[in-house]
Amino acid sequence: MLHKRWIVADADKEKASQLSEKLNIDAFLAFLLVSRGIDNELAASDFLFNDDTFSSPFNFKDMDRAVDRINAALDNGEKICIYGDYDCDGVTSTALLFTFLEGLGANVIYFIPNRLTDGYGMNKRAIDDIYSKGTNLIITVDNGISAVEEAEYIYSLGMELVVTDHHQLGETLPKACAVVNPHRPDNDLTFRDYAGVGVAFKLACALNDGDTHEMITLFADLVAIGTIGDMVPLVSENRRLVKYGLMLINSDTRIGINALRNAAGNAENDITSTEVAFQLCPRINAAGRMDSADIAIELLISDDYDEARVKADLLNNENTHRHEVEQNIINDINEKINKNPNLVSERVIVIDGFGYHHGVIGIVASHILSRFGKPTIIIGVDGEEGVGSARSIEGFNVFEAISSCKDMLTHFGGHPQAAGLGIMADDIETFRKRINKYAADNFPIMPSECLKLDCKLSPFYLDLSLVESLSVLEPYGADNPQAMFGLFNVEIVGVTPIGEGKHIRLECAKKGKSFKAVMFGVTKESLPFVTGDKVDLAVKLSKNFFKGRFYLSIRAVDIRLHGIDDDKYFSEKADYELSLLGEKPNGRIIPNRDGFSHLYKFLKTNDGYNHSTDDLYFALLQKLTYGELCYALKAFEEVGIITYNKSNIVLNSISGKADLENTNVLKNLRGIV
Repeated sequence: MLHKRWIVADADKEKASQLSEKLNIDAFLAFLLVSRGIDNELAASDFLFNDDTFSSPFNFKDMDRAVDRINAALDNGEKICIYGDYDCDGVTSTALLFTFLEGLGANVIYFIPNRLTDGYGMNKRAIDDIYSKGTNLIITVDNGISAVEEAEYIYSLGMELVVTDHHQLGETLPKACAVVNPHRPDNDLTFRDYAGVGVAFKLACALNDGDTHEMITLFADLVAIGTIGDMVPLVSENRRLVKYGLMLINSDTRIGINALRNAAGNAENDITSTEVAFQLCPRINAAGRMDSADIAIELLISDDYDEARVKADLLNNENTHRHEVEQNIINDINEKINKNPNLVSERVIVIDGFGYHHGVIGIVASHILSRFGKPTIIIGVDGEEGVGSARSIEGFNVFEAISSCKDMLTHFGGHPQAAGLGIMADDIETFRKRINKYAADNFPIMPSECLKLDCKLSPFYLDLSLVESLSVLEPYGADNPQAMFGLFNVEIVGVTPIGEGKHIRLECAKKGKSFKAVMFGVTKESLPFVTGDKVDLAVKLSKNFFKGRFYLSIRAVDIRLHGIDDDKYFSEKADYELSLLGEKPNGRIIPNRDGFSHLYKFLKTNDGYNHSTDDLYFALLQKLTYGELCYALKAFEEVGIITYNKSNIVLNSISGKADLENTNVLKNLRGIV
């Protein structure tokens, strides 16, 4: 299992006590707020109670100009085209503005680019098609801020443009009647982290004479889904909009969303932001990932339930198909890794494959990153060209890393933790070497994946009242995550496979207090712990409704052996990685006779080992340094004592005594040290 550094948040208990007293809130809730940086009365009051305050849409620069131009189009009967995007944010933005303008009697159409044939953003072929339909005004949602050349083309055809977008500004703004973007420095805004749908919502409010509250009752559900789907910070206005949106979703006010909830099998209970993120957003995204997003738009603007249910079922099928395509790629990548473990031993994982669907390679990159804890780039190759999607860990700017190789790319773009690129197939191997050289030169010690815990918790506090006291923190999302607790030094009493063996239920106990926790995506065979082991658990708590009652649900997010030394592990792993670069490490990495003996006895007692090197390191109770362990395994493999493929060690029978001291592994190692 991937080992992460656990960081337990620190909180000023005196501040928490004062906050609890002044606001008359639960002491534990106050402690959590302080640990998250909400440590004064004003900030806490705004977070907990200020649900009705929204900034004026006219605080956006150019909003008045956008309103004037759109109103002129309405008055003159001009044809308006909303130019959206194929992801959840873009789809909900398009549905919102289309529904609103249609309700005003506008002559309005929409266009959503196809991910596979059009790519992201505006393109001239689409603009020609929009022009051929007699369009006078194009309004972008969730895109357009970088369409400088395309904007000029729009005006050359005699059309005009209004841009609404939330992505970062480039050096030049596109030619337009108005450019509405929260990141413009000339805005009069205190909060800027809106999703694209949030900006589209603000435009609708401005067109409604600035009345935000009426628009909330009409469109907060679409704003909530797009905001959650785009993973923008769920704080300030975003959090308030999502709270109202969840109320609308749970009151079944929009036919299309109701149909989608039914198709997802979640129509009876109230839905949370977490369920929106994992049930509704993926289904809306699936259309644009696999083919055209039009069906998702048609669902959200539908006013006929039977028609909407058909489209919701189609989205459900697309999502199932997306899962299958995704799993096929993961299976292919696993085969590649088994044949060539070096693919995942480098600092940046770069894996390519023919026919990898471009709509899901980003999801696959996230899966590989979570498995190995390294920046990951997955490239789908078709013919002579490849399209790649990158995901990264905090602290390693993958966009800058890719930029260092820009001379060999056909295109690239993105953010510090997610990016995309185009590359010729013949250049992929060179790209792999170059980006890893960049990582080695700039990050001799790579950042480690961290897991942030709100606090340590005794199992005796595990009950529904705790969950209910935390409910005021909802809705959860980016920058406002669900509370995570550390349960330390608990004993594993039993492990039960569930979900056809794909998941497990852990039965644990501490000082007479027993509890059960579910761990998803971990099989009993892959768990490197057994009954009787003392472990630490990182858990999230919720309540489930079943047969007329609420039950406490405990989900284990991570598990590790109790008593391990994080600093020792990461320091020793860094030494090992330095040695791989041919640099002299700071600590011990050459195994001695005692180390060899300890490792061999463990492998013989356990008839080999079927888990990762990291798991073995902790199972040995850190008695060998990380470097000593890795090089001891290499030496064992060289002389034939073991067969080793990073996650499976088979102990072999050999005749005679193995000369470990004279292996090439140790000879080369001595040259470094």
